[in-house]
Amino acid sequence: MIIRRSKAISTVLTTMIILVAAIVLATGVVIYGTSLFQTGAQQEAITIQGVSMWVNATNSSGVAWGAVGVRNSGDKLVSVDTIQIRGVSIPFSNWYVDKNQTRVTTENFQAQFKHNGTDLTNLHELRDSVDASSTVTTSCPTSATLTDDNTLEIDFDGAGSKPTICLLQASGPTSLNPGEKLIVYFRVNPGLIQPVDSGTPTNVGIFAGRTGAPITTIIANP
Repeated sequence: MIIRRSKAISTVLTTMIILVAAIVLATGVVIYGTSLFQTGAQQEAITIQGVSMWVNATNSSGVAWGAVGVRNSGDKLVSVDTIQIRGVSIPFSNWYVDKNQTRVTTENFQAQFKHNGTDLTNLHELRDSVDASSTVTTSCPTSATLTDDNTLEIDFDGAGSKPTICLLQASGPTSLNPGEKLIVYFRVNPGLIQPVDSGTPTNVGIFAGRTGAPITTIIANP
Protein backbone atom coordinates (compact mmCIF):
# COMPACT_ATOMS: atom_id res chain seq x y z
CA MET A 1 0.00 0.00 0.00
CA ILE A 2 2.81 2.45 0.80
CA ILE A 3 4.53 1.84 -2.53
CA ARG A 4 1.35 2.41 -4.49
CA ARG A 5 0.68 5.67 -2.63
CA SER A 6 4.19 6.95 -3.48
CA LYS A 7 3.66 6.15 -7.10
CA ALA A 8 0.38 8.06 -7.07
CA ILE A 9 1.98 11.09 -5.43
CA SER A 10 4.86 10.94 -7.93
CA THR A 11 2.42 10.85 -10.83
CA VAL A 12 0.53 13.88 -9.49
CA LEU A 13 3.77 15.87 -9.00
CA THR A 14 4.96 15.03 -12.50
CA THR A 15 1.64 16.17 -13.94
CA MET A 16 1.80 19.46 -11.98
CA ILE A 17 5.37 20.14 -13.17
CA ILE A 18 4.36 19.57 -16.79
CA LEU A 19 1.38 21.93 -16.39
CA VAL A 20 3.54 24.67 -14.80
CA ALA A 21 6.14 24.33 -17.54
CA ALA A 22 3.46 24.60 -20.20
CA ILE A 23 2.07 27.77 -18.60
CA VAL A 24 5.55 29.33 -18.41
CA LEU A 25 6.25 28.49 -22.04
CA ALA A 26 2.90 29.87 -23.14
CA THR A 27 3.52 33.09 -21.21
CA GLY A 28 6.92 33.43 -22.85
CA VAL A 29 5.37 33.04 -26.28
CA VAL A 30 2.78 35.74 -25.54
CA ILE A 31 5.42 38.17 -24.25
CA TYR A 32 7.68 37.50 -27.26
CA GLY A 33 4.79 37.95 -29.64
CA THR A 34 3.81 41.26 -28.01
CA SER A 35 7.40 42.47 -28.27
CA LEU A 36 7.49 41.65 -31.97
CA PHE A 37 4.21 43.48 -32.53
CA GLN A 38 5.43 46.63 -30.77
CA THR A 39 8.69 46.65 -32.72
CA GLY A 40 6.92 46.11 -36.01
CA ALA A 41 4.51 48.97 -35.30
CA GLN A 42 7.37 51.50 -35.36
CA GLN A 43 8.09 52.57 -38.92
CA GLU A 44 10.59 54.73 -40.75
CA ALA A 45 8.91 57.07 -43.22
CA ILE A 46 9.70 60.40 -44.88
CA THR A 47 7.52 62.84 -46.80
CA ILE A 48 9.03 64.83 -49.67
CA GLN A 49 7.83 68.36 -50.45
CA GLY A 50 8.52 70.92 -53.17
CA VAL A 51 11.26 69.23 -55.21
CA SER A 52 12.83 71.92 -57.43
CA MET A 53 15.66 71.91 -59.96
CA TRP A 54 17.32 74.82 -61.79
CA VAL A 55 20.04 75.05 -64.43
CA ASN A 56 21.92 78.16 -65.54
CA ALA A 57 21.02 78.41 -69.22
CA THR A 58 23.92 80.79 -69.96
CA ASN A 59 26.75 78.73 -68.46
CA SER A 60 27.96 75.89 -70.67
CA SER A 61 29.77 74.12 -67.81
CA GLY A 62 26.45 72.96 -66.40
CA VAL A 63 25.72 74.93 -63.22
CA ALA A 64 22.64 73.45 -61.56
CA TRP A 65 21.02 73.59 -58.13
CA GLY A 66 18.10 71.87 -56.47
CA ALA A 67 15.98 72.19 -53.35
CA VAL A 68 13.66 69.90 -51.43
CA GLY A 69 11.81 69.69 -48.14
CA VAL A 70 11.88 66.47 -46.09
CA ARG A 71 9.68 65.61 -43.09
CA ASN A 72 10.02 62.61 -40.80
CA SER A 73 6.49 61.24 -41.08
CA GLY A 74 7.28 58.00 -39.23
CA ASP A 75 7.76 57.30 -35.54
CA LYS A 76 11.48 56.49 -35.51
CA LEU A 77 14.55 58.70 -35.79
CA VAL A 78 15.78 58.87 -39.40
CA SER A 79 18.88 60.31 -41.04
CA VAL A 80 18.58 61.85 -44.49
CA ASP A 81 21.76 60.53 -46.07
CA THR A 82 21.35 60.44 -49.86
CA ILE A 83 20.41 62.88 -52.61
CA GLN A 84 20.75 61.49 -56.11
CA ILE A 85 20.35 63.17 -59.48
CA ARG A 86 20.02 60.73 -62.37
CA GLY A 87 21.43 58.04 -60.11
CA VAL A 88 24.51 60.07 -59.13
CA SER A 89 24.92 60.94 -55.44
CA ILE A 90 25.43 64.56 -54.42
CA PRO A 91 28.33 64.89 -51.91
CA PHE A 92 27.47 66.23 -48.45
CA SER A 93 29.72 69.25 -49.02
CA ASN A 94 27.22 70.34 -51.70
CA TRP A 95 24.28 70.20 -49.27
CA TYR A 96 23.03 73.33 -47.46
CA VAL A 97 20.56 72.35 -44.74
CA ASP A 98 18.26 74.09 -42.27
CA LYS A 99 16.47 71.90 -39.71
CA ASN A 100 15.81 74.62 -37.14
CA GLN A 101 12.08 74.14 -36.49
CA THR A 102 11.64 77.84 -35.65
CA ARG A 103 12.73 78.78 -39.17
CA VAL A 104 11.52 75.66 -41.01
CA THR A 105 7.90 76.45 -40.25
CA THR A 106 4.96 74.74 -41.92
CA GLU A 107 4.57 77.80 -44.16
CA ASN A 108 8.22 77.74 -45.22
CA PHE A 109 8.17 73.98 -45.66
CA GLN A 110 5.17 74.21 -47.97
CA ALA A 111 6.42 77.32 -49.81
CA GLN A 112 7.52 77.35 -53.41
CA PHE A 113 11.30 77.18 -53.14
CA LYS A 114 13.09 79.98 -54.96
CA HIS A 115 16.33 80.62 -56.79
CA ASN A 116 17.81 84.11 -56.30
CA GLY A 117 20.25 83.83 -59.20
CA THR A 118 23.93 83.02 -59.06
CA ASP A 119 26.58 84.96 -57.19
CA LEU A 120 28.18 87.71 -59.26
CA THR A 121 31.72 86.64 -58.37
CA ASN A 122 31.18 82.87 -58.32
CA LEU A 123 28.66 81.54 -60.84
CA HIS A 124 28.60 78.17 -59.08
CA GLU A 125 27.15 79.69 -55.88
CA LEU A 126 23.59 80.79 -55.24
CA ARG A 127 22.90 84.38 -54.27
CA ASP A 128 21.63 84.97 -50.73
CA SER A 129 18.25 86.65 -50.34
CA VAL A 130 19.89 89.18 -48.02
CA ASP A 131 22.14 90.21 -50.91
CA ALA A 132 19.28 90.42 -53.37
CA SER A 133 16.86 92.44 -51.22
CA SER A 134 17.18 95.11 -48.56
CA THR A 135 13.94 93.97 -46.91
CA VAL A 136 15.22 90.53 -45.88
CA THR A 137 16.56 90.04 -42.36
CA THR A 138 19.75 88.03 -41.84
CA SER A 139 18.91 84.69 -40.27
CA CYS A 140 22.28 82.96 -39.77
CA PRO A 141 23.84 83.48 -36.34
CA THR A 142 26.93 85.67 -36.19
CA SER A 143 30.01 83.45 -35.99
CA ALA A 144 33.59 83.59 -37.15
CA THR A 145 33.14 80.11 -38.63
CA LEU A 146 30.08 81.04 -40.72
CA THR A 147 30.91 82.67 -44.04
CA ASP A 148 29.28 83.11 -47.44
CA ASP A 149 30.99 79.89 -48.51
CA ASN A 150 29.31 77.65 -45.95
CA THR A 151 25.96 79.39 -45.44
CA LEU A 152 23.00 80.21 -47.65
CA GLU A 153 20.14 82.47 -46.58
CA ILE A 154 16.87 82.15 -48.49
CA ASP A 155 13.68 84.12 -47.88
CA PHE A 156 10.44 83.00 -49.54
CA ASP A 157 8.32 86.14 -49.16
CA GLY A 158 10.56 89.19 -48.97
CA ALA A 159 9.27 91.50 -46.25
CA GLY A 160 6.47 89.05 -45.38
CA SER A 161 6.00 87.10 -42.16
CA LYS A 162 7.90 83.97 -43.15
CA PRO A 163 11.30 83.79 -41.43
CA THR A 164 14.43 83.68 -43.56
CA ILE A 165 16.00 80.23 -43.45
CA CYS A 166 19.68 79.71 -42.67
CA LEU A 167 21.09 76.79 -44.63
CA LEU A 168 24.42 75.50 -43.32
CA GLN A 169 26.86 73.44 -45.36
CA ALA A 170 26.55 69.80 -44.34
CA SER A 171 29.35 67.41 -43.45
CA GLY A 172 27.26 64.24 -43.18
CA PRO A 173 23.71 62.87 -42.88
CA THR A 174 21.07 65.04 -41.20
CA SER A 175 18.96 63.39 -38.51
CA LEU A 176 15.29 64.12 -37.93
CA ASN A 177 13.15 63.17 -34.96
CA PRO A 178 9.55 62.11 -35.68
CA GLY A 179 7.60 65.10 -36.97
CA GLU A 180 10.66 67.28 -37.64
CA LYS A 181 11.27 68.93 -41.03
CA LEU A 182 14.27 70.17 -42.99
CA ILE A 183 14.87 72.19 -46.12
CA VAL A 184 17.97 71.43 -48.17
CA TYR A 185 19.43 73.26 -51.15
CA PHE A 186 22.08 71.34 -53.05
CA ARG A 187 24.58 72.08 -55.81
CA VAL A 188 24.52 69.45 -58.56
CA ASN A 189 27.82 67.89 -59.62
CA PRO A 190 29.27 69.97 -62.50
CA GLY A 191 28.16 68.87 -65.96
CA LEU A 192 25.52 66.42 -64.72
CA ILE A 193 22.76 68.75 -65.91
CA GLN A 194 23.36 70.93 -68.95
CA PRO A 195 21.57 74.07 -70.23
CA VAL A 196 19.89 71.97 -72.94
CA ASP A 197 18.13 70.04 -70.13
CA SER A 198 16.05 73.08 -69.18
CA GLY A 199 12.37 72.20 -69.42
CA THR A 200 12.93 68.44 -69.33
CA PRO A 201 12.00 66.05 -66.50
CA THR A 202 14.62 64.45 -64.28
CA ASN A 203 14.66 62.11 -61.29
CA VAL A 204 15.65 63.38 -57.85
CA GLY A 205 16.16 60.61 -55.31
CA ILE A 206 15.86 61.46 -51.61
CA PHE A 207 16.64 58.70 -49.11
CA ALA A 208 16.96 58.17 -45.37
CA GLY A 209 18.59 54.77 -45.19
CA ARG A 210 16.28 52.40 -47.06
CA THR A 211 13.36 54.84 -46.88
CA GLY A 212 12.66 57.14 -49.81
CA ALA A 213 12.23 57.08 -53.57
CA PRO A 214 13.07 59.01 -56.75
CA ILE A 215 10.68 61.83 -57.64
CA THR A 216 10.35 63.35 -61.10
CA THR A 217 10.52 67.12 -61.48
CA ILE A 218 10.97 69.56 -64.37
CA ILE A 219 14.30 71.38 -64.64
CA ALA A 220 13.65 75.12 -64.63
CA ASN A 221 15.67 78.04 -65.96
CA PRO A 222 15.82 80.63 -63.13
